[in-house]
Amino acid sequence: MKKNPYIPRDIENLLKKLSRQFPAIVVTGPRQSGKSTLLKKLFAKEYAYFSFDDPLVREQAKSDPNRFLETLGGRVIIDEIQYVPELLSYIKIRIDENRTRRGQFIFTGSQQFPLIKHLGDSLAGRIAVIELLPFSVREKKKCIGYHKGFRTTQDYYLDACIPGSFPEIVLRQKEMETDFWYGGYLRTYLERDVRSFYNIGNLREFQRFLQLLAARCSQILNLSSLAADTGVAVNTIKNWISILEAGRIIYLLPPYYNNLGKRITKSPKVYFLDCGLLAYLLALRDRNQILQGPLAGPLFENFCIQETVKFFLHRGKRDRLYYVRMNNGLEVDLLLEGKGKLYPLEFKLSKTPHSSMVQPIERFRKLFKNLNLQEGALLSLSAKSGFLPSGASFKTMQDYFIWLAYLTD
Repeated sequence: MKKNPYIPRDIENLLKKLSRQFPAIVVTGPRQSGKSTLLKKLFAKEYAYFSFDDPLVREQAKSDPNRFLETLGGRVIIDEIQYVPELLSYIKIRIDENRTRRGQFIFTGSQQFPLIKHLGDSLAGRIAVIELLPFSVREKKKCIGYHKGFRTTQDYYLDACIPGSFPEIVLRQKEMETDFWYGGYLRTYLERDVRSFYNIGNLREFQRFLQLLAARCSQILNLSSLAADTGVAVNTIKNWISILEAGRIIYLLPPYYNNLGKRITKSPKVYFLDCGLLAYLLALRDRNQILQGPLAGPLFENFCIQETVKFFLHRGKRDRLYYVRMNNGLEVDLLLEGKGKLYPLEFKLSKTPHSSMVQPIERFRKLFKNLNLQEGALLSLSAKSGFLPSGASFKTMQDYFIWLAYLTD
């Protein structure tokens, strides 16, 4: 069987740098985002590798932690550390015995919140935490032959929805039935992660909730509406939202309300971090549904937020991202904070940018002249970048990434 090629990840240089600065590193992110493959590629020659997905290895570590650590030798990668959190207190002792030795341990974990809690309690000040999401558009471009003929934002958008961005799907697209893959992914996620770490009573109800949430992508999170439609309590919905956020299945975009008074909505907006999973949950099967269906606009907005979040996380940058919605209905899709300034953006599923698409930005800038608001920008399906008569720019996805790099470097 032909071996799949390795696609370099944007986070590689940061990971190498941190391994020279901290005694331990943890790489978190959703299942199948490529954490193990990345670490084996970068560190296989220097590090031994153990996975707690293996029940035998897991039992050895639990039953005799000191003996297990003694058998590791020098530097080690431990996959899925969340299955044996009690090992961390023993690892702390070993790190403290030689604090000047960098890069002793590299961990991975698929559940962010429980993992971070244990790491924070046990290894505070001794560990660096970074996140790896499925492939970004920038990373998929590095796959030789995969994007042959892909040039426009629409090409990348359609590809992000079908098949999606998880490495296995990207690398095996020609031989992979994506519906079956996502179906299996959800079952694994529900059975191994959700049921293992959280008190979920009815997994069918949780899966129905996932589908209802998908239909509300790019919308303001309404817990009461979700509770009513799912038939469970609001507190249960809050718990389920936290679970999805912990597993990096969804992303909650917070509102910006500094100096805006009481005229704004203060609930977050909800997005999925893989449009392929989102399309699967919405039963979208072809390009016409993605480009012209009733959820085409929200799906494109989800794609833009997904790629923006990946850009920041894969560079180890804090994602200072917000949205604004006023009580009078005025809404700006994204406010990006960079270099002490605020940059407003709109996302439109259109190949023909025009000034009316950035009117919310212009109204917002006039209302709040005291804020350090810059000229707005529009991300659309346009085949080229340019400027609108208002002075706002419209960008392709490629130029959008160049612009983000300028703001964050």
